[in-house]
Amino acid sequence: MISNKLRLWEAALCFTFGLALLSGVWSSASADALAGQVLRLHVIANSDSQADQDLKLQVRDGVLAQAGTLLENVSSREAAEELLTAHLEELARTGADIVGGAGYEYPVSVSLETCWFPTRVYDTFSLPAGNYRALRVVIGAGEGQNWWCVVFPPLCLGSVTEEVAATAAHAGLREDQVSLITGRDGGYVVKFKLMEWWDSLIQALGLCQ
Repeated sequence: MISNKLRLWEAALCFTFGLALLSGVWSSASADALAGQVLRLHVIANSDSQADQDLKLQVRDGVLAQAGTLLENVSSREAAEELLTAHLEELARTGADIVGGAGYEYPVSVSLETCWFPTRVYDTFSLPAGNYRALRVVIGAGEGQNWWCVVFPPLCLGSVTEEVAATAAHAGLREDQVSLITGRDGGYVVKFKLMEWWDSLIQALGLCQ
């Protein structure tokens, strides 16, 4: 009798695990598709001192404003990346000017890189964990807390969910992707955490490099 109960429990566990695997595959694929249409912004402070953290936000605002102007008429991530690549030095100078104007001599470097980001929940939208192309701004030693958002589409400039949704849709995100990041379809945080769990699982099993 006990053996039968154990077999039923094992079967239920395997069934649940199988569903989780299928959900993980679907969620991971959805996240990958979304990442292919988004260009993140990653600003890293010189240190965790209050002054350096405040300076990070000033540099963020300056770079985000300049990038927003450059990308005003851009409608794809690929085009956004190409345009920003041509203006990396200019963006770095903008950051350096802000740092110098605040009385510091930290160097500022700006590059486009592929980086892993954890699940991030903002006021009006969320993004799942995954590898994203990112405009990376490093101030000084780059040893302080960082700030993440999205440079394309310019979602971080949206003040309400409806505005974020319209911006995302204009940049070519599908309706289901817009619903996913804005939470319109419900349960998006759980879905994003499932994606993180799935990525951790396949890495632990050696299924990806």
